[in-house]
Amino acid sequence: MTASHSDSLVVLFGATAGAYGAKLGSDERELILLVWQVVDLHSKKVGTLHKSLVKADNLDLSDQCREVSGLTPEGLGKAEPLDRVLQQFSQLVSSDLKVLGRSSYTLCSDGQLLIRQVLHPETSKKNFLLSDCFYSFYDLRKEFHTCYPSSAAVKDQTIKTMAEYLGLGTDETEEDFGVWQVKTMVAIIFSMLSESCNHIFTEPETVKYKYETGPCSKSETVDSETVIRARGLPWQSSDQDIARFFKGLNIAKGGVALCLNAQGRRNGEALVRFVNSEQRDLALERHKHHMGSRYIEVYKATGEEFLKIAGGTSNEVAQFLSKENQVIIRMRGLPFTATQEDVLGFLGPECPVTGGKEGLLFVKYPDGRPTGDAFVLFSCEEYAQNALKKHKEILGKRYIELFRSTAAEVQQVLNRYMSTPLIPTLPTPIIPVIPPPYTIATGSVRDCVRLRGLPYTAGIDDILEFMGDATADIKPHGVHMVLNQQGRPSGDAFIQMKSADKAFMVAQKCHKKMMKDRYVEVFQCSGEEMNFVLMGGTLNRSGLSPPPCLSPPAYAAFQTAAVIPAEAALYQPQALLPTTRTPQASAAAPPAVTYYPAQAAQLYMNYTAYYPSPPVSPTTVGYIAAPPGAVAAAATATHTPILPQPGALVRMQGLPYNTGMKEILSFFQGYQYAPDDYNGLIQLSDQARSVLQAPKEWVCL
Repeated sequence: MTASHSDSLVVLFGATAGAYGAKLGSDERELILLVWQVVDLHSKKVGTLHKSLVKADNLDLSDQCREVSGLTPEGLGKAEPLDRVLQQFSQLVSSDLKVLGRSSYTLCSDGQLLIRQVLHPETSKKNFLLSDCFYSFYDLRKEFHTCYPSSAAVKDQTIKTMAEYLGLGTDETEEDFGVWQVKTMVAIIFSMLSESCNHIFTEPETVKYKYETGPCSKSETVDSETVIRARGLPWQSSDQDIARFFKGLNIAKGGVALCLNAQGRRNGEALVRFVNSEQRDLALERHKHHMGSRYIEVYKATGEEFLKIAGGTSNEVAQFLSKENQVIIRMRGLPFTATQEDVLGFLGPECPVTGGKEGLLFVKYPDGRPTGDAFVLFSCEEYAQNALKKHKEILGKRYIELFRSTAAEVQQVLNRYMSTPLIPTLPTPIIPVIPPPYTIATGSVRDCVRLRGLPYTAGIDDILEFMGDATADIKPHGVHMVLNQQGRPSGDAFIQMKSADKAFMVAQKCHKKMMKDRYVEVFQCSGEEMNFVLMGGTLNRSGLSPPPCLSPPAYAAFQTAAVIPAEAALYQPQALLPTTRTPQASAAAPPAVTYYPAQAAQLYMNYTAYYPSPPVSPTTVGYIAAPPGAVAAAATATHTPILPQPGALVRMQGLPYNTGMKEILSFFQGYQYAPDDYNGLIQLSDQARSVLQAPKEWVCL
């Protein structure tokens, strides 16, 4: 038993198989030694001194551990595991208390590392609970500095320096490792209890039993010395998982903020706010500790960063999160017509929502349209677990995803959607460049090479360095990075060489050459094969497979050169329209004004914009307001119409996956445009042109 004013102390000392002293616990090594002794604060009597070895799962001892402790793997192999040693600890302490006639006690250790950085993290990983006595303890260094203010700073104190300050014997060789430390700590305590000092142990350090959730307001002041950034988290980790990773350290209420990416999904990072800077400094010592099989990087962060992620101003959110100690579940993929009754019916009676409808929060756009996301409150872990079992069950005609969430994620998602513009725009282009007509070569001449197995972090510069001297033989704008459907590098790239001989030499010289830590395969191919892959087809040992969007008869249309339309050059590379599909395209496209960001104004800068292939447009398409003068110049030079400025393009999000062209046209019925105005921009097949008979004023891409 423990009490706030205990009549006994249990002086505790421990060691791990790794670092010792100020770095104890920083290397995740297991506990191998516990030494303790009961001290009666009133009679100043002591109990029996106990020393217990602990059998670790990994008996590989560090050189420092062997040198300081004198322990060996053979000796530790005969010891008991940690859970049994802790059981023996409780039994022996209770027995000693009875002998001394006492009933309550509090632990006293040399600093905080043994309790916070060793015992709590290790028992959490091994999935067994520590007894209540390990959640309250006295830090002898702090108590000593309080009793002797003229002594060294707390962070510089050690058992030896405290003993030397009091003039106690400091010959460690007289006793076994651990025994001398405990005996010296007991002597220090008796000195503090003497009549000259009469020190009273009244304010123990505490370890929080569990993490408390709660809202955070943007008006709060957050000390930057209390915040860290954790990176490399599993995407499914919750705030409770992060709190468990930092077990033993006191996280502030609502102090875990999971970071989201641009798509509103977790990006593997979190900001964590601790109760004080001391706890934050201990958290930084857990850099590259493991959560499961993944190591987690821990860095300093600022209060502003935390408020940006976790802070909120919405009264609706504040009211939703005002109910404390609730488990939050995020629902994603709800039908836009879903009501509160639909959600409650989907969850069912086995997982009742806290407060009924008041425990639901639908996420909406600024104009009130639903996003398909919602947050739900549950009063206990059991109800939340029942809800999570419904992951990917059907509501209406859609399956619903359910995840654990946090108060900070609620704030972040609401902040993100409420600040989303109704029509997203891309950054305004900067530097005007007058390029030559830009074509992608086609035909059967094998004057291209394909790079396969590139590191996902590889860029244009890495490819040019990989090519070496052959860089001089690359055609202008001849490097094409192939992106996957998420817009990320796929590990493939195509390069147009000046001749088939140059392509053959590069394939021979660079095949299976190393780039960073991966070898890259290099194959010679034709422009036709390159076009097929860039348009979404596949090229493998079985031959060519056409892009999924094209029927085999229409596929022959790609035998001609593909040309970037002049007007499309007014868009940044990542927003370019797909390549033309009609034989009317010609290599003699007139020059156009092209705008690129300043850092991209170089010869080899084209990431391909042809993936995913037509008729699916890139998800990043948006309207760019090019300078009016440049647009006018382009119109004069090209003799082709320019899209009306502004408002020519409309981006449609949230379409059902089976939506066809007729459904989209029906949706925009009543808006008109003149088809001939856009022939130069959007090359339509005869079949598609027959559908677009009704005049429309808007173009959907």
